[in-house]
Amino acid sequence: MPVVLFCSQLAAKASADPASADSTDSQMVTIQFEGTVGDEPFACGDTYRLGSADSLVTPLDFRFYVSEVVLVNAEGDAVPLVLEQDGLWQHQNVALIDFEDKTGGCINGTSQTRAQVVGAVPPGEYTGLKFTLGVPFALNHIDSTLAPSPLNLTSMWWNWNFGYKFARIEFENVADAAASKHTATGSIATGSTATGSTDTSSADESDFSQAFALHLGSVGCQMDSAQPPVSCSVPNRPEIVLTDFDPLQNVVVTDLSALLAETNLSENQEGTAIGCMSSPEDSDCSGVMQNLGLPFGDRPTTEQTVFSVQ
Repeated sequence: MPVVLFCSQLAAKASADPASADSTDSQMVTIQFEGTVGDEPFACGDTYRLGSADSLVTPLDFRFYVSEVVLVNAEGDAVPLVLEQDGLWQHQNVALIDFEDKTGGCINGTSQTRAQVVGAVPPGEYTGLKFTLGVPFALNHIDSTLAPSPLNLTSMWWNWNFGYKFARIEFENVADAAASKHTATGSIATGSTATGSTDTSSADESDFSQAFALHLGSVGCQMDSAQPPVSCSVPNRPEIVLTDFDPLQNVVVTDLSALLAETNLSENQEGTAIGCMSSPEDSDCSGVMQNLGLPFGDRPTTEQTVFSVQ
């Protein structure tokens, strides 16, 4: 678990500080993210109506990795953001966005939150933003127990797939919570703990209407017993492109209502883990993959609807 150095301000505006630049050839830029559920701010402990069945749910987790962050200048050129190596939230070209704060049902998370990406670009006018939702292949299959922060969070790691959960978003169905088999403290049966993950287990019949978990990551990875994967047939690593983005004025909004708009959070495909574990054979993944702009089955890539500029 990372050691807290500072806290994020979810709704704070982006900032650029030329005075703090490493040199006169670059300026530090802070890109702010905000987690929402429709028009409401995301908060652990709150309840929301979500999904195609308008299920009443409460959040258990909301974290994701972004990487390969690029600003687009006024000339249309893509300029990589060189991330600040803070030893906590950012490593190489990967950053963790963490909206949960370990309150309410979010007991598997951390009390620290993070809603920004900080890095340096050459001075100039920037009008667009691109980033990848996920961890690059070169870092995706390293040993998380030896990895630097923020890649050392075992709760963001799939033991069975030897790779990271690019996003971990989980809910409990409030209407059925009293009858659920969840622990008294509210964690879901397939959720990870600080020491590992059990995502491969199929859902018990009585749990199907109790919770929904989205663990986004690469699947179909070719492995043998001694070596990490050399490729993955389903990378599940969407590139997010946002136009009309001014890092001085705008915030990147991540809307869970848009993510789950086509998903029934109170049902689960028989014989599969609760929610979506990124399998192309799990119909519970269809809606979320579509809204993230990812192909699914025979359906081609579509335009993502989860991230927007505010």
